[in-house]
Amino acid sequence: MPDWTYHPLRGAAAAVLGLRRSRRTALRLLASVGSRPAGARLIARGFGHRHPPELLAGEVAGVPVAVRLGISVPPSLAHDTIRALTPLGAGVVEVAPVSAADVRAVREAAAGRSIPVVVGARDPEVEAALKSHVDGFTGDDDPHIVRVSDPSVTDAATALEEPRTIVLARPQVLVAAGPGWFARVTEAATPTTPAPVLRDVGRAPSRWPAWWWALLVGLGMTVAGLGAAAITLGPVLLWYDRNYLGMTLHELHAANHHLVHFLQHDRITMAGTMVAIGALYTGLAVGGIRRGWPWAREAFLLSGAIGFPTLFYFLAIGFVEPLHTAAALVLFPMFVRGVRRVPHRPRWRLAPEGPEPERRRALVGQLLMILTGAGLFVGGAVISVVGLTDVFVPTDLAFLGADARTLEAVNPRLVSFIAHDRAGFGGALMSAAVAIVLLSAWGWRRGEAWVFWTLAAAAAAGFLPAVVVHGSIHYTDLIHLAPVYFGIILTGTGLLLARPYLCAKTPPGRSEG
Repeated sequence: MPDWTYHPLRGAAAAVLGLRRSRRTALRLLASVGSRPAGARLIARGFGHRHPPELLAGEVAGVPVAVRLGISVPPSLAHDTIRALTPLGAGVVEVAPVSAADVRAVREAAAGRSIPVVVGARDPEVEAALKSHVDGFTGDDDPHIVRVSDPSVTDAATALEEPRTIVLARPQVLVAAGPGWFARVTEAATPTTPAPVLRDVGRAPSRWPAWWWALLVGLGMTVAGLGAAAITLGPVLLWYDRNYLGMTLHELHAANHHLVHFLQHDRITMAGTMVAIGALYTGLAVGGIRRGWPWAREAFLLSGAIGFPTLFYFLAIGFVEPLHTAAALVLFPMFVRGVRRVPHRPRWRLAPEGPEPERRRALVGQLLMILTGAGLFVGGAVISVVGLTDVFVPTDLAFLGADARTLEAVNPRLVSFIAHDRAGFGGALMSAAVAIVLLSAWGWRRGEAWVFWTLAAAAAAGFLPAVVVHGSIHYTDLIHLAPVYFGIILTGTGLLLARPYLCAKTPPGRSEG
């Protein structure tokens, strides 16, 4: 859930388009996406709060609402707002002030609504004309309604501490803070309990909490990655590799002097990606799932849902790698236990809002990390497709000094053997990329230092081995390595910009409740 508290691009848009036009543009964009089922789910997943606590439920103008948080807009924005706000975590839309000339527009806007709509009208005739079309009516002098123009999450959450208070944001709040504002306010207003310490697990595995199983998956991926690296730097081929190929390491080297190095470069990059996934899962388990963040479980679930099925690439390749299969069979049951649904128990602590320049830099860093993750996902998809089809890219063949037919002439199984490594790396890269994107999009909050260190550890594990192994085997083609260098620059810049924000200290004992 991106923390779009402020963004220079939105400020520039407001300056160019004007505040009123920029508000309408933002709402129309959200409405056009949110009006479609898939778009609504996407917005809700990215920006909405799907678990509002019961204490935030209440009434506005006699109308029950799931959360005492909403937006107040003029009639000109009512249609787009009602369509856009449903998946964002808001509980009500107020349209005000409404005159006789606005009655038709308000009727059309409220038709087919899936969120309570109330109207502020001073004319009894207007109320009578709209009574059967909206859910209720509000007044300017209602002491329980607080209308805010400042995007401060803390101020809105503080106002919600009064059980009967309704907080309604003005449209400019969404322009300044983005659609995730409602979810952030809900989180900040949610009372929490202390997070369990790392030793708080039951004696029997059946009593272990979900986050512990997720942690075991992360540690298991790390161990598996380190083991793969040790094998690659040692014997390179294990007995089942030699049996499948019918060749020894020396025979491979004799057939092509670059072939063994090529296998090592594929497998080291794969091992580094596995360790990166382990770092991401460990961070999500300890920093997110353990503390009750619903999105952390979903990031873990979606990443694994992409990574584990890549085991079945062997159906297209024909080579079953025993250790890969064994690791998947051991870790998958743990993964299932780690993603099981448990009662939502908020255990997070939120740092106070920091300086505006710090937030702006952090938002740029967030954008860079999301772009990095998206680029890695595209790269992983391309590598998977290539691994399952052509196997090699032109720079690979230039490094080997041979084409696929020449390698097949050496050994008919050699290309499929290499394809297994190549496609498997692509699948692992997509899995890591999903976790990076979702962690960066949903976990970007001030004071969440674990997000910074999780991403930093994953970046080090993923990028550094790739650079080192390419340099050591002299496979230094700039075109081939350009995505790696670009990813390092984006990640390094993004994390440096965001470090003061993510690693800000949270005062002891402070919670969002």
